[in-house]
Amino acid sequence: MTKYIKYHKNYTEFGEPYQLVLPLNLEGLVPDDDSVRLLSHELEELDYSLLYQAYSAKGRNPAVDPKTMFKILTYAYSQNIYSSRKIETACKRDINFMWLLAGQKAPDHSTIARFRTGFLADACENLFYQMIKRLEDSGELSRETVFIDGTKLEACANKYTFVWKKSVGKWEEKMFQKIQDAIQLLNREYLKDFSVTLETRTQDLQKIVSFLERQCQTDNTVFVHGRGKRKSRNQRFFELFHRFLERQTIYDWHIASFQGRNNYCKTDPDATFMHMKDDHMRNAQLKPGYNVQIAVDSEYIVATDIFQDRNDVWTLVPFLKTMERNLDFRYPSVTADSGYESEEAYTYLRSVKQKPYIKPQTYEKWKKRSFKQDISKRENMGYDEKTDTYTCHAGKTLFPVFIKKQKSKSGYESEVTVYECEDCTDCPYKEKCTKAKGNKRLYISKSFLEKRQESYENILSETGIKYRMNRSIQVEGAFGVLKNDYEFQRFLLRGKTRVKLEILLLCMGYNINKLHAKIQKERTGSYLFPVKETA
Repeated sequence: MTKYIKYHKNYTEFGEPYQLVLPLNLEGLVPDDDSVRLLSHELEELDYSLLYQAYSAKGRNPAVDPKTMFKILTYAYSQNIYSSRKIETACKRDINFMWLLAGQKAPDHSTIARFRTGFLADACENLFYQMIKRLEDSGELSRETVFIDGTKLEACANKYTFVWKKSVGKWEEKMFQKIQDAIQLLNREYLKDFSVTLETRTQDLQKIVSFLERQCQTDNTVFVHGRGKRKSRNQRFFELFHRFLERQTIYDWHIASFQGRNNYCKTDPDATFMHMKDDHMRNAQLKPGYNVQIAVDSEYIVATDIFQDRNDVWTLVPFLKTMERNLDFRYPSVTADSGYESEEAYTYLRSVKQKPYIKPQTYEKWKKRSFKQDISKRENMGYDEKTDTYTCHAGKTLFPVFIKKQKSKSGYESEVTVYECEDCTDCPYKEKCTKAKGNKRLYISKSFLEKRQESYENILSETGIKYRMNRSIQVEGAFGVLKNDYEFQRFLLRGKTRVKLEILLLCMGYNINKLHAKIQKERTGSYLFPVKETA
């Protein structure tokens, strides 16, 4: 006959002899050269006054000291652990996390999540740049040049909850026409002179709905519903204009959520739909995401920011301004790829006396034979600087006709000179030269060409070659580590502020691991990789 077994929540009561296996002091179990010791040392010296200000002076003390919580969160991100529940499990089972807790009770997942999204939100950026300042003081940063690059990371949002600006505008316009027809009927029935304009349509609809509410109260209107019930005139007009007002309120909320973009995501309104590099279906599917920008110096990520623009060209100037404000110094030169080239960027770099090492967008095309044989390109035409004219393949002259001003998305104004050929009639090369029905035209910004030539000469110099090679290794290598080695390809939090918090924690973990690797390989104080000489 089997013995009756009774289970308990405490498994030590099953009868087996219970003995504490782990020593009470975990110091001996953590290796002397473990990265967790370096992380604790580097983060211990930071100023946490801004973090402690987020806590109320009244009430209970936090379950875990905020400084310790920050260490745990940073170490978790450096070890590819991002979920609050997995961090909780690590605090109970992982010796390194127990060592960081130093005898304090392991926090649960809700405490970790509340700390990450609430208390740490305002202090994380300040702590990140404090750590960069420590790297600078220890001589780990060259302060010679900064390598900038960006990538798109998927947001924590539904892929099918997109709202397009054109669609909202189309439906809003159709509804506006219906409102105008309804207004005429309303004025005729009630002998009023109501009107709804494009600029004040919401306020005008609210006035009409308020009038109809008062009219229903005055006439003691009884609202009826269901089949076979005849609605009164007051009820019909009130329900009609109430629906108009509700829809208009929704459209206004959509327009406010666009924030200058073409679209937004309902699940995460700060996310923008954009093409991702990881297109497994190969159908160019749009996904909600953020444009993550990082700046690298001596293999360390010295600055990072989140943008909603799909194009890198609009992020360079605001990113450089933010970086300079947080670092308290300005790099003498900036190295970036062709995606950042624009006249606005060149003008800003010249105004702050930063040397550009930006590859022109047509740099790779210039090398191809097909480009050199293309007679329609400005580069393959003769130019006379004295007369300011171009000569085409047929020997005809293109004269400057007029100058037009154009404004970019950010508000930057540039001057474009328009050149037109004297006569393209019966030209044997016209089909290869232009698709225009009339004479060929060239649209050229002289200021942009002059600044592009300066940057082009910079990247061809010996220093420029070394910077371009290191940009590929350092900043693109950093993204490779974050996305592949750290397996961080999708944000866990929603909203631009919280997304930036995640990327700051990830970059702090990356910098700690990079410093640890440099120390172990005796590479501290190394800044740039040398260019290999070809035999």
